Amino acid sequence: METLRHAYNFWDDLMNNKSDPRTRDWPLMSSPLPTIAICLSYAYFVKILGPRLMENRKPFELRKVLIVYNAIQVIFSTWLFYEACLAGWLTGYSWRCQQVDYSYSETALRTAAGCWWYYFSKFTEFFDTFFFVMRKRYDQVSTLHVIHHGIMPFSVWWGVKFAPGGHSSFFGFLNTFVHIVMYTYYMLAAMGPKVQKYLWWKKYLTIFQMIQFIAVMIHTFQLCFWNDCNYPMAFVYFIGGHALLFLFLFANFYQKAYTKKPKKDKDGQTVQNGKQTSNGHITQNGNGHITNGYTNGKISTGKSPFYESMYPLETSYSTTRQRVFVERNN
Repeated sequence: METLRHAYNFWDDLMNNKSDPRTRDWPLMSSPLPTIAICLSYAYFVKILGPRLMENRKPFELRKVLIVYNAIQVIFSTWLFYEACLAGWLTGYSWRCQQVDYSYSETALRTAAGCWWYYFSKFTEFFDTFFFVMRKRYDQVSTLHVIHHGIMPFSVWWGVKFAPGGHSSFFGFLNTFVHIVMYTYYMLAAMGPKVQKYLWWKKYLTIFQMIQFIAVMIHTFQLCFWNDCNYPMAFVYFIGGHALLFLFLFANFYQKAYTKKPKKDKDGQTVQNGKQTSNGHITQNGNGHITNGYTNGKISTGKSPFYESMYPLETSYSTTRQRVFVERNN
């Protein structure tokens, strides 16, 4: 009982005395439990409940919905980036070591509010996965995708709770800019073949993401050598560790998607994920990526004739939400 009492007192002191009093009563900020519950519900829905609900249903056609959704995300990310710039990253923050301004000044409160909205934006990104499920693109609901989306709200919650602003907000500053580019790409890709032919730069989005994580690690871990602004080292390890994890996952995806050579069988024919490519016919098992754009034959995806007629152009996310486009000659 004594151990439990000490644990409770420690937790109560951490949540109510050590946290930022300005954000303490903001929505979802009193405790991490609601955020954890939402993240776990998200994982359960996209991996278990959603596929069950869609089992006997036809995939939804969401082309227009995706255009609108991605446009909203571009606008939202642009506003968040603008707020981060005004908060200090392009006006007065130190790029070497920046402490958190815990005052009630207009700028400090605006910075804290921007951090909260960035936290909220991580929930809106759940719709990326919801749309996969509604379109029955379960192969795209990968471990990387779910980890990336599922832990971000929980991770950002701690920043808003204890350090809304300052050095670690560089991650959000950079991430919102990356999302402007990323969701712009998605919006253009959803507009159809006339626009997609100009989207040759798909794989560079993954490289852009990896550069982001490298920049965050360098900017964060520099405080291990000099920390003249007395920034909390717990957040240095927390943010830097996240960047390292995501860099590893994205680099692993990039290697599999873009650098591995396709396997050949004994006759020299290309094998895609255990399926053989020959005679102008390509059979894809749902886990591969076809990136050469055009073929002279027929592409079989295992979908029904109804699905094939409804989707003359397939649009799918990769494991890092980079889309792959396959145009079929009917």
